[in-house]
Amino acid sequence: MNLSKSEEELMNYIWTLDKAFMKDLMEIYPEPKPATTTIATLLKRMTEKGFIAYKTYGNSREYYTLVKKKDYFSKHVNGLIKHFFNDSATQFASFFTKETNLTKEQLEDLKAIIDSEINKK
Repeated sequence: MNLSKSEEELMNYIWTLDKAFMKDLMEIYPEPKPATTTIATLLKRMTEKGFIAYKTYGNSREYYTLVKKKDYFSKHVNGLIKHFFNDSATQFASFFTKETNLTKEQLEDLKAIIDSEINKK
């Protein structure tokens, strides 16, 4: 199951904070801040989808993630590779390195990461 763009934005804030009450989430949003009811609706949907859960303290809820950020984005990248690049990481890497305006330094950093992974295997 996937998150909508708004849910994903909120999820990023929860990942950043690790645990968060509604007031914490409202504080982290930039201006113009969404309505509290909007955030409450998003939190409810994300709870129903199994991405977050909460602990109740009186009338307050402390939200925390059930899905790790790395796992969520890994699933999306793998889906992207499968659906748009014929399940070929090589085609994806070729596209990524040619079509995103990476600097020479960034490409060298990527090469070092790849070389490190090759050495591990």
